[in-house]
Amino acid sequence: MDFLLRTVEGIVEWTGRLVAWLTLAVVLTVFLVVVLRYTFGLGWAWLQELYVYMHAVAFMLGAAFTLKHGRHVRVDIVYGRARARYRGLVDLLGSLVLILPVFGWVVYASWPFVATSWARLEASHQSGGLPAVFLLKTVIPVACALLMAQGLCMAYRALRRLRGDVDESASV
Repeated sequence: MDFLLRTVEGIVEWTGRLVAWLTLAVVLTVFLVVVLRYTFGLGWAWLQELYVYMHAVAFMLGAAFTLKHGRHVRVDIVYGRARARYRGLVDLLGSLVLILPVFGWVVYASWPFVATSWARLEASHQSGGLPAVFLLKTVIPVACALLMAQGLCMAYRALRRLRGDVDESASV
């Protein structure tokens, strides 16, 4: 089980580091769009779509990394001061009651949307836009799968914490 845990969290970590570089690419692309437009009067639909798509990918794929490192929003006023047992219970219930069902439903609900996009090899509706909208839509179930996998890791760690199998410093 520990091998599986390390593998999933390794993938999430790798994805998060990749997203960090993608975020830099977003900033540079936005800068390029602004300079080209306001300095040279140039603009292309595909370049504007590119930074929007990169931002969407960074946001979606970075969510599991954020969850892994405990940086998601929660009521830290209570959680941060609570005992390890309480935090373990919140993490376990949060994973099992919120993360897994919600993102499982999103995968289920988005599957026809993504499949239709792939069947049509959907491209941008903008003239001169990006040709691979179907790839962007594929990120939705992939991001949800990463979040669910990280949620299971979080639940497993919380369960071990509740059973007293691991000390608090070993989590996250």
